[in-house]
Amino acid sequence: MQSQYQIHVTLEALRRWLIAQCVDSLLVSGLWLIALKLLHVPWPWLWALLAGALQFIPHFGPPLSLPGPALAMLFTGAPLENWLGLLGAYAAIAVLDNLILQPLLMHRANRVPLWASLLLPIFLGIVLPFWGVLLAAPLLAIFYAHRGASTAKANEGGVQKFSSEGKGVVLPPEKQRKSDSSGRH
Repeated sequence: MQSQYQIHVTLEALRRWLIAQCVDSLLVSGLWLIALKLLHVPWPWLWALLAGALQFIPHFGPPLSLPGPALAMLFTGAPLENWLGLLGAYAAIAVLDNLILQPLLMHRANRVPLWASLLLPIFLGIVLPFWGVLLAAPLLAIFYAHRGASTAKANEGGVQKFSSEGKGVVLPPEKQRKSDSSGRH
């Protein structure tokens, strides 16, 4: 029974991570589409969809989405300003995604703290160069799901609550600041 529970919590965390990753891919695709249309790159829909699909490969996918639009611009003879615009769009999208979108989506989906989603991929990238970076986000989701589930079990006297809507484990509410819980403002 205990192992079934652990498997259920793990699979639910991975499901929420996958949904957050899909939302991130859609947002990145939209940002690429806007940038490529503004730069008059041929086939912007294709390159935006490719960028969204490559978003599933952490830290390696975003650079792989750059050669397609660059080659399309090369064959159409785009001016230098458009090339610089493409590099600027890539940099802006990468920074926005890695420092804002992904940490916020991980926090919303699995209650992963922002600091953990920023620092653990760096740490695991040093310890396990390729696999650490690749597996950091799903491992964070699983860790914080089990942490939240064990906290909920302790608060409920050993009984874990599951959502009646089939959404998995009901995580405990986030801790409020001391000023909020004391009643003073």
